[in-house]
Amino acid sequence: MMLSSCLAKSLNKNLKFIQGVRYMLALRHAGSTKNVLGRLLSRGALNTSQQTRHFALKCEEGSVVKGVVVGVYSKEGDKDPKLTSSGEKFDDRAQGKISELVRETGMRGDLGKGLVFMNVDAEFSSVAVVGLGQEGAGFNDLEMIDEGMENARVAAGVGARALQMQGVTDVFVDSMEYPEQAAEGSALAIWRYNSNRRKQDRTLIPKLELYDSPEVDAWTRGLFKAESQNLARRLCDTPANQMTPTIFAQSTVDALCPCGVSVEIRSMDWIEENRLNSFLMVAKGSCEPPVVLEVNYCGTAPEDKPILLLGKGLTYNSGGLCLRPKDCMHMYRGCMAGAAACVATIRAAAALSLPLNVSAVLPLCENMPSGMAVKPGDVVTLLNGKTLGIVDVSKAGTVVMADPLLYAQSSFKPRLILDVATLGYGVCSGLGGSAAGIFSNSNFVYKQFEKAGGLTGDRVWRLPLWNYFKQLVTPNLTFDISNRGRGPASSCIAAAVLHELVPCVDWAHIDIRNVGMMTRHNPLPYLLKDRMTGRPTRTIIQFLYQMACPDNK
Repeated sequence: MMLSSCLAKSLNKNLKFIQGVRYMLALRHAGSTKNVLGRLLSRGALNTSQQTRHFALKCEEGSVVKGVVVGVYSKEGDKDPKLTSSGEKFDDRAQGKISELVRETGMRGDLGKGLVFMNVDAEFSSVAVVGLGQEGAGFNDLEMIDEGMENARVAAGVGARALQMQGVTDVFVDSMEYPEQAAEGSALAIWRYNSNRRKQDRTLIPKLELYDSPEVDAWTRGLFKAESQNLARRLCDTPANQMTPTIFAQSTVDALCPCGVSVEIRSMDWIEENRLNSFLMVAKGSCEPPVVLEVNYCGTAPEDKPILLLGKGLTYNSGGLCLRPKDCMHMYRGCMAGAAACVATIRAAAALSLPLNVSAVLPLCENMPSGMAVKPGDVVTLLNGKTLGIVDVSKAGTVVMADPLLYAQSSFKPRLILDVATLGYGVCSGLGGSAAGIFSNSNFVYKQFEKAGGLTGDRVWRLPLWNYFKQLVTPNLTFDISNRGRGPASSCIAAAVLHELVPCVDWAHIDIRNVGMMTRHNPLPYLLKDRMTGRPTRTIIQFLYQMACPDNK
């Protein structure tokens, strides 16, 4: 499979090597290190005066420094840890040095723990040996995850990041029996949002290559998926003044049009003409003009009904007149994570040439306080004739999405609707960073998402969409639907508001308030703490793949 030009662009940049490489002989996720230098020196594994000098000679500006990541399975009983099949071949190439060093350093093969060895091979200056956990791991029903796949992501990600910190420019990754997942983990782990740092201070993003495996197609698919999630991460991590609705629209055009995806940019005149009044109620509080994007990917016959994606696109959500606390206000540049995930998903669908039609409607605006801002207690009439009372302006997500959701159903006649948004705090309290909350009126759709999350390692957890919650948003004394409802179940109440606007078609709502923005606690090992995550892009891609190819696993 040939790399799509729009995805390969970021992988094939001319990389400059940064001089002055630090030695890190043991590295675990999140940057923790264990100093085993003394033990290696005492065993004669390294000679600092000679090998440091030898390595420094390689570290000239613009030079290529190669490194390789190999996996090792944890020991069982009295047996030594076992290298993967590619790791064993590399060990033979290195005349048994890798297995000898693994024994001498006491490596156990625990998942995500490893060591970096220097100059054990003439071609590869650094070798990262990372634990894969138990050999033969499969699907864990209790954890609802395929542990073999996830272990490959973790090990490849930890190893690639370790070599990245060494200054390696070309990282070759062992397939670890799961080449697609190894590509995902390593590509996600080495990505950085560097745009606002001086060039000399930017973290080097190395080139990734598959080591000793013929499964290039699977590896390439993994890179496509990871690069799409990295696109979502970039869109979310960009400061709000550099990612306004207009800039987001241009970024979408730049990302999708080279892949053959059509993007229509709808301006204020079009929005007013089509009476998307709930969206305008929020947008008018900002001096930044609102935009609605219509995105269409055609992978099959044009007359086939599409799967419709709706992404919440608040490029900044101050809370409006219900202003948010100042300590966390910087995070709310990520309130367009739903729209970013939709853009990234369609990019991957085009790169993978999925045989189905996918359309997206992305309402983009800011929620700001001003003399024009929507006021608590205002009421707007929706396209379906129902009235929506805006009781809490800080909960503007459902208001922004209401009319676009109604418009999209009537215009696209989709076979299935999926909306992705950062809405309620309930998922944060209930699920933390473990899984996105999903609400659906279709058991089939939920089962497909459950399967997709288990395969990608980015899980979803079903939350109730009961009439109990509808009764909390309707009826009201002076209007039909309340955007806040009554009671503390914020995520379920927000889903109930949207459910009121989806009369009959199969529909799922994914609340990513907890996973799509900053991860503060226990991030996935191949992602970064206190950075935007781009989740659950790969799960939505996998879901689309399952819908397009139902006979395949």
